Amino acid sequence: MLLPLRILLKIIVVSFALAAPAFAAEIMTTATRVWPAPDYTRVTIESQQPIKHALFSLDNPDRLVLDLENVALSATLNDIAGKISTEDPYIKGVRVGRFKPGTVRLVFDLKARVKPEVFSLAPVGDYGHRLVLDVYPLEPPDPLLAFLRGREHRHSEPPAAVAPPGADSAAPPPAKAEPPGAPKSAPRAVRPPSERLLTIVIDPGHGGEDPGAIGRRGTLEKHVTLAISRKLKERIDSEPNMRAVLTRDGDFFIPLHMRVSKARRVRADLFVSIHADAFVKPSANGSSVFALSERGATSAAASWLAKRENDADLIGGVNLGIQDPYLKQTLLDLSQTASINDSLKLGKAVLQEMGGINRLHKNYVEQAGFAVLKAPDIPSILIETAFISNPDEELKLRNPAYQNKMADAIFTGIKRYFAQNPPLAPERIAATP
Repeated sequence: MLLPLRILLKIIVVSFALAAPAFAAEIMTTATRVWPAPDYTRVTIESQQPIKHALFSLDNPDRLVLDLENVALSATLNDIAGKISTEDPYIKGVRVGRFKPGTVRLVFDLKARVKPEVFSLAPVGDYGHRLVLDVYPLEPPDPLLAFLRGREHRHSEPPAAVAPPGADSAAPPPAKAEPPGAPKSAPRAVRPPSERLLTIVIDPGHGGEDPGAIGRRGTLEKHVTLAISRKLKERIDSEPNMRAVLTRDGDFFIPLHMRVSKARRVRADLFVSIHADAFVKPSANGSSVFALSERGATSAAASWLAKRENDADLIGGVNLGIQDPYLKQTLLDLSQTASINDSLKLGKAVLQEMGGINRLHKNYVEQAGFAVLKAPDIPSILIETAFISNPDEELKLRNPAYQNKMADAIFTGIKRYFAQNPPLAPERIAATP
């Protein structure tokens, strides 16, 4: 018996649909970003769905090949080539094209052999799915060696007769320990430079993929913290027996535990993390100083802030597949009572100076479980310079004059701390870790 033509056509269409493979729509990329830095270069590809990928290396010449499955070849991906800086330490350039049906290939031409890591990040904050390629050198930069080279270069330079490059023309002169009119050979309030070189690690909060808090006028916390940190470094470096080391001196992301690790590698005497606070209410205002707590936060606000700052790793993007024994050692170390006591003394000295240029949110040093303050052997504080979420204080934070005043206040507080708590240990910077 012959079936009616209409039914026969319907059977054919249904059979073809069941037999044909199901091709999903190609994934659209929404953004690409490149963050070059001395430590490593990060390439981020953001998309609407997770991207399946494969990565391998090629020699002669050195290249990295990243294959993206089922991804649309779009202008967003092609734009990544123009984002590679000629000053990138590791990547020379990138070529993007369709390798075969269903696969887009990115070929990274390298300046040297590297050690790459690639991993995926789930959506968080304003970000969608992210595929991250971190390009590390085979031999990571040694912060202690770089620090020592900087010392040698600085000692070989003749005294500068003008302000250092990048210093703001409206900046007040760096504060000096000597009173006006004192002879050049007058003893310093801390200790003679020949006896002790004091190393202060300055940690500009956030960076790179992690912008930190964002003000109503679009001010990014990561830019404010770097500006103030650089000004503070200038003041510290102007002292004969002090040197400052920045955990980052550019717009790139550093995981929290690596900030602590850098401080320990250069055997820091102090660790000062610079931030610009934010709160859900724009009326919140004032400057704050925080130290680590082992017994819970001193207030609900301090606990909330510590969680927000600790979440920086989620936003900035940490490869959770890498098990770092140093992180376990540091973050689980509970023998920090002496360092916390010194941190509270340092915080009090800095807070007193900050009270001269801005209202204090609290007139005492608060405490909470900030991951970046957990070096067990270094007095460490986290400074919230002002509330970037407050429109009036956001204007202050954007102002170079206020940034200079804040740097002066922190610097004076550090010197006061050393004057009241002279370091007794011999100079340690000459030894390698």
